[in-house]
Amino acid sequence: MNQIKQMKLTAVTLLAFISVNSTSMGQVKTNSQNAAKTAVGNIHYRHTDVNGQTIFYREAGQPGAPVILLLHGYPTSSHMFRNLIPMLSGKYHVIAPDLPGFGYSDMPDRTKYAYTFDNLAKTMQSFIDQIGLKRFAIYVFDYGAPVGFRLAVANPEKITGIISQNGNAYEEGLSKIWDPIQKYWQHDTPENRNALKDIYTIEGTKFQYFTGVSDPSLIAPESYTFDQYFLDRPESLEIQLDLIKDYKSNVILYPKFHDYFRTYKPKLLAVWGNKDPFFLPPGAEAYKKDIPDATVKFYDTGHFALETHVQEIGNDILKFLETLPK
Repeated sequence: MNQIKQMKLTAVTLLAFISVNSTSMGQVKTNSQNAAKTAVGNIHYRHTDVNGQTIFYREAGQPGAPVILLLHGYPTSSHMFRNLIPMLSGKYHVIAPDLPGFGYSDMPDRTKYAYTFDNLAKTMQSFIDQIGLKRFAIYVFDYGAPVGFRLAVANPEKITGIISQNGNAYEEGLSKIWDPIQKYWQHDTPENRNALKDIYTIEGTKFQYFTGVSDPSLIAPESYTFDQYFLDRPESLEIQLDLIKDYKSNVILYPKFHDYFRTYKPKLLAVWGNKDPFFLPPGAEAYKKDIPDATVKFYDTGHFALETHVQEIGNDILKFLETLPK
């Protein structure tokens, strides 16, 4: 049994090694060279230096086409968009970065980089400035929502529309699962911090992928295996505990996000797994309070809705993107 586990670990490590080295081959390129070589139908795997950090991103579609920025959540990376990107790239220029500490982006030491949502948004602001994004729609999921909404508040003139896939911005969307996390927010003790460590095990990761899914055979095993590989890196656990501690800052900012929604009335599509154990359907419906024309669609699935319903969600996104200003 130990030999089998070792073989599996070796295979995952080899996959990560091959991916990192293959994507690093073209790392030293200018943005103009990247744009010239981006072709419809291909997904390009790129790196760029942002304030001394290497940020990895996936890029597809034709430069000059309307842009959509895909922001992943916990515990995943831009890998979660692997099936969606080909659906969108025929008509749109798709950019999907890995947040710092996730996927193939750098994981700076937590003593040198503050793992807060303000700081993640600051890094992503530098990223979009560096690659020259002037106007774009955003797709936000999970942790990508508070990062994306910070970007929207800071750059209202850039945002053409918002797709929120189980990306919460309302307290009514928080389920009871958040109770022990909120306890940690209220009382920052080692005991309350340590009580959350099970979230970051393979069992916790699979819980996120499988809960609410009626047909488990639709969940690709590489999805949660890939995520867990990165979660199991040294120091990753403490980084993730720092982030979940700071998630309270997002709840505090909800009224500011609502003000943005009411003031600018961005076109918004909420696509929601209705059996998400973390973010409840009322959180999706709540967008209509501030954006009455928002479209809310539910799918019979859980948190990682793209794993089971990518065709339906992708088609709904394409219809929505057609309505956005260019």
